[in-house]
Amino acid sequence: MSTSGPTPAGAPHVRSLNCPGCGASLTVRSFGNAVTIVCESCHSVLDAQDPRLRILQQFHASTSEDPPLIPLGSRGTIRGVLYEVIGFERRTIQVEGISYSWHEYVLFNPTKGFRYLTEFEGHWNDVSVLRALPEVSSGGATLKYLGETYRHFQTADAATAFVLGEFPWQVRVGEVARVSDFISPPRVISSEGSGKEVTWSIGEYLAGKDIWKAFKLPGQAPSPVGVYENQPSPMSSNVKSVWALTGAFLIALLAIAVGAYWIESSEQVFEQTFEFNTSAGGEASFVTDVFQLKGRTADVEVTTNAGVDNDWLYLNYALIDQDTGHAYDFGREVSYYHGYDSDGSWSEGGTTNTVTIPSVPPGNYYLRIEPESDPNRGLIRYGVTVKRDVPQASFFGLAALALLIPAGLITWRSLNFEHLRWAESDYGTAPNDGSLLSSVENIRDSFKSSGEED
Repeated sequence: MSTSGPTPAGAPHVRSLNCPGCGASLTVRSFGNAVTIVCESCHSVLDAQDPRLRILQQFHASTSEDPPLIPLGSRGTIRGVLYEVIGFERRTIQVEGISYSWHEYVLFNPTKGFRYLTEFEGHWNDVSVLRALPEVSSGGATLKYLGETYRHFQTADAATAFVLGEFPWQVRVGEVARVSDFISPPRVISSEGSGKEVTWSIGEYLAGKDIWKAFKLPGQAPSPVGVYENQPSPMSSNVKSVWALTGAFLIALLAIAVGAYWIESSEQVFEQTFEFNTSAGGEASFVTDVFQLKGRTADVEVTTNAGVDNDWLYLNYALIDQDTGHAYDFGREVSYYHGYDSDGSWSEGGTTNTVTIPSVPPGNYYLRIEPESDPNRGLIRYGVTVKRDVPQASFFGLAALALLIPAGLITWRSLNFEHLRWAESDYGTAPNDGSLLSSVENIRDSFKSSGEED
C-alpha cells in the first residue's frame, strides 16, 4: 500500500455524499482522513480532499468477479482495537508471464488511524506502516529492524487492478509500484515505491480462522494454498528443542552403555573345539559337557569359529537346562567363499558367527550340537565359545537410532517447508548469506533517497 501514514482522527465521523459521476450515495467512514474515495456504482476514483469530489479516474471492472472476502463496513478487533474495513484493492504482479493477484484491505479506527490486511490464496498478514527506516545491508540482501534480520525474498512490479472504498493515498487503477519483500517468519518487511518515494511496512502472518473470528464472518476461511513467504514453519520452533532433547537422551544412553559395559561381567563359561567328518555317515548330533551360568538372569552369547574355505557349515544348536529340560533352539551357518573374476578378487561371508540368547536364567546347562555340510568335504574343525552377561552394542545402537529417527524426520520436514517457501522467491532456493542475486541492489539507492528526504 502506498501511504505515508495515517493521521489519527478524533470522534467517529460517518458522512453520506453523492458521486458526481453517477449520483450514487457514498458513505465516507474516515472523513477528513481519506485522500481518495472509489464509487462502487460507476467505479469513479474521487478526490476526497476536494469539496466537490473531483473525479480523478474512471475504470471498468466488475466487483462480482473478485469480491472482497471481508465486506466493506465490517468491523473486527485486531490486537485489541476495533477497526472497520473501509477500502479494498486487488494488486497483480507478473512472474514469467503468469499473473499473481492478492488483496489488500484498508482498516480504520478513529483514534488509532489506519491498518491493513493482505490476503493471497488463503494466507493473511496484519500490516502497519513503519515509523522508522530499517537498516539495509550494503548489498541490499538483508536488512535489520529492531534487532531482527530479514532476508530479501522477492522484488516485483505490482500493478493496482481494482479498487473500492476509501484510501489514505491517491489510488489509481493501473498504477505500478516497485515492491520488495524481506522476510523473517512470521514477519515480512516490504518497501514500496515509484521514483524516489519509498514507503516501508511490516506485516505479521495471521491464520484465516483468526480473521474470520475477529470480524465474525460467516462460514469458514478459505484454506491456504502452498507455503507463503512469511508463513511460520510448524516445525522450525521444534527443531532446536527436539535436537536438544535428543542430545540429552543420547548422552544419557551413552552413560548407560558405559555403565553396562563396566557392570556386566562378559564371563566365558564354555569353550571347546570339535571336528566334523563330512564323509562319515550316521548321526552327527552330540551333547557337550555341562557348564554353569551363575548370578542373575542375563543374555548368553554363543560364538562359532569354523575352518571353512570356499565351504559352509551349518550347526543346529540347543541350549538345554539340565535341571528343567527347558531348551533354547537355534541354528547358525558359517560360510566363507572367495575367488577371482573379471572385476578382481572377491569374498563373501566369514569364518565366525555369533548369536545372542536373551534372558537366560542361572543354572546348569549343556549344548546339543548337530552339524551339517556337503558330504565328502572331509574334516571340518570348529570351535564353540559360550559367554554370559555380554553387553550388546546393537541394543544401544537401536536405541540411539530410535532417538535419531524422529529428530531427523522433524528436521527433514522443516527443511522441506523452507524449500517450498523459497521455491516461490526470486532465487528458487534458500539463499546463502552474502550470495544473494544482485537483483536487489537496484533498490538500494531508493532506500538511501528515502532516508535523506526524511
